[in-house]
Amino acid sequence: METIKLKSPIDGSIYAERPVAEDKAVNAAVERARAAQVDWARTSIDERCKYMLAMLEALVGMTDEIVPELAHMMGRPVRYGGEFGGVKERVAYMVEIAEQALKPVMASNPKDGFRRYVKKEPLGVVMVVAPWNYPYLTAVNTIVPALIAGSTVILKHAAQTLLVGERFAQAFEKAGLPKGVFQNIVLNHGQTEKLLGSGKIDHVNFTGSVAGGRAIEKAAAGTFMTLGLELGGKDPAYVLADAKLDHAVANLVEGAFFNSGQCCCGIERVYVHEKVYDQFVEGFVAETKNYALGNPLDPATTMGPMAQARFADFIREQKAEALRKGAVAHMNTKTENDKEGSPYLSAEVLTNVDHQMSVMREESFGPIVGIMKVRNDEEAIALMNDSPYGLTASIWTRDTEHAVAIGDRVETGTVFMNRCDYLDPALVWTGVKDTGKGAALSQIGYDNLTRPKSYHLREVI
Repeated sequence: METIKLKSPIDGSIYAERPVAEDKAVNAAVERARAAQVDWARTSIDERCKYMLAMLEALVGMTDEIVPELAHMMGRPVRYGGEFGGVKERVAYMVEIAEQALKPVMASNPKDGFRRYVKKEPLGVVMVVAPWNYPYLTAVNTIVPALIAGSTVILKHAAQTLLVGERFAQAFEKAGLPKGVFQNIVLNHGQTEKLLGSGKIDHVNFTGSVAGGRAIEKAAAGTFMTLGLELGGKDPAYVLADAKLDHAVANLVEGAFFNSGQCCCGIERVYVHEKVYDQFVEGFVAETKNYALGNPLDPATTMGPMAQARFADFIREQKAEALRKGAVAHMNTKTENDKEGSPYLSAEVLTNVDHQMSVMREESFGPIVGIMKVRNDEEAIALMNDSPYGLTASIWTRDTEHAVAIGDRVETGTVFMNRCDYLDPALVWTGVKDTGKGAALSQIGYDNLTRPKSYHLREVI
């Protein structure tokens, strides 16, 4: 029997192992989801929302078990707790706006003798293919609004975070969710592609690599299902001469190195105006030294291992290439565990970098950041746009209108000013270029998880 093995980055041991679902079990899960969706769609929005809040309460009640579990699975230090601050915020907001977001849209030009409106119908069966880096936060972005909108959900979680799907299933069971409305299944890549190509899934949301997104699109080709794809990123920051530097330094260091840099919208490259460049770099390096690499189960550890050794080795290669081309490494710290073939990787800050280096153009997804000096806005904007990705960009200035003017010219899904690495559930989460397509959360997130159905009703007396 084929199994999925979860290797812990802490020590390389097998932390969990689960059998891959047999094809007949996969088909049965889809049939249950399809059958359950009929009654679920007839349930009131208010009742669906109550189930979501009950699920959230049950999930938060598992915090003491989940926090060390996350450390074992993907290396996040226990000192940071789980992800449930963000999960609470997103679930609560999507519940709050549900009735308004899902109500019929009346025709804008009323006509005597007619009722004309557009209803927002559930899509049917929604599949969520979730990533390991923020395994609860990313999954909940689609699971909760899809269920509130009246669809049923099948979750296929990343192998690195196998147990997260089980936790969601436990929480929904405690909430009393009707059978078949939410299901967690363990699949390999081939089975996932086969299921997506079967025509039995109405929508898939995938968060992961660009290559993974292309595989999802290829598998779904010809089915006419809808897709939400959040793929790669290389998120930039631009620090202007008038920025509040201590604030910018503290927030950008955290944005670059929290979760060992394994954040969808983490900061991977920083452009700093020449007038404040030296001061910024000095502060950034000093702040980075506060990160202590170690065992994530130790409360003193501020940076745990990356999820897999190959991810860390890729960044080691990026750093080596940059150094060969003239970059300067400011940390260059080593611990006993930080060596080739190990997932333990210390934070690194590079200067004297340029866009001929992979570290400034290709996604790193780890604890390394390059800082470049720029002369003006034109140079900064050109460099920010010199990337195949576009998820977020942050601008650090005291002038809001100036930030907006710059943001209007940056090719990105979200523009931040004086903050970074955050997802506001009231704003749509989306990207451009190779970052993918589709949208999550906010009113627009509901629009993407429903289909419009027009009603043109003529009254005849």
